[in-house]
Amino acid sequence: MPFPDRSLGRCFTGQNKKHRNSPPGRCLTDQNKPEQTLTFTMSTVKKYLSLVKFSHTVFAMPFAIIGYLLAVLKTEQLLAFHHEPWKLTGAFNWSETVKHDMRIKLLLIVACMVLARSAAMAFNRYLDRHFDAQNPRTAIREIPSGLVKEKNALWFTIICSGLFIICCWFINRMCFYLSFVALAVVLGYSYTKRFTALCHLVLGAGLALAPIGAFLAITGRFELLPVLFSFAVFFWVSGFDIIYALQDDAFDREKGLHSIPAALGRKNALRVSELLHVFSAGFIIYAGWYGHFGTWYIAGAAFFCGLLIYQHLLVKPNDLSKVGKAFFTTNGIASVIFMAFVIADLYAHFP
Repeated sequence: MPFPDRSLGRCFTGQNKKHRNSPPGRCLTDQNKPEQTLTFTMSTVKKYLSLVKFSHTVFAMPFAIIGYLLAVLKTEQLLAFHHEPWKLTGAFNWSETVKHDMRIKLLLIVACMVLARSAAMAFNRYLDRHFDAQNPRTAIREIPSGLVKEKNALWFTIICSGLFIICCWFINRMCFYLSFVALAVVLGYSYTKRFTALCHLVLGAGLALAPIGAFLAITGRFELLPVLFSFAVFFWVSGFDIIYALQDDAFDREKGLHSIPAALGRKNALRVSELLHVFSAGFIIYAGWYGHFGTWYIAGAAFFCGLLIYQHLLVKPNDLSKVGKAFFTTNGIASVIFMAFVIADLYAHFP
């Protein structure tokens, strides 16, 4: 009699010499079930990480960390900047309870960043699935290719959005109330390409919430310095999203979708992107002046601005072969290195 395999719907017979030593009533494949489950789980996680382009979290996360650090220093009265320039006024003297609370807040901020961005990306992929299927460049994405089902992407969006709101609730009441506004911005971006070429600015606004949002999570109030960093992120992201959109200008025009490259052409779109990055650099520089940062910050700002220039040297109207390098590699490095220099500058000021 054949032995049933309850996991795969297949069986081995007792006469099979290869499986002669199999325990009665049990198939060899049952022994591999934990490994199969782990493989399936890892494969599923990989699909959803790819769906939301998890690696792109590196763009705004460093600025959220900067906002968090500025808020911590302000809360502990290490920095005075309400009606006067930023300057260090003391040293850390935290109790264990305060340290624990700050660690929890940092974890919640990171979770909010990941969840809000994951919800936005999954929703964008869900909403654009029909367009993606028609575009040769995007037809291999997870939903058009069948790797992720449409309804699963939508459920993923809902779950991430719900968890984001819950995390905001545990941070403070203001963040909880503003969480609905934040979701409206990051989810609403996916609709904007259908009616306005300014969709890039909406994306920029969504990621610009990172530094001020992290600051609000600690202090519960607005201040000018983190807002300056938010404006820097706004113009920076809007500018490099225009560069990314150059790849689909012809497709967008054909399908009636809106973007600055589709509306103005590649050459003029690059000029707009350059202008936005000039504004971004200006806010980075002004934030350093307003905050009375030191040498480390100046070096970080110079590096950041240098990479803004570099990405525009990579992309030409008639040569988009290096868009990927300009979009992800250059901007990812710029944000991480800039954060490192800001942290070094703040640390250098401690007594």
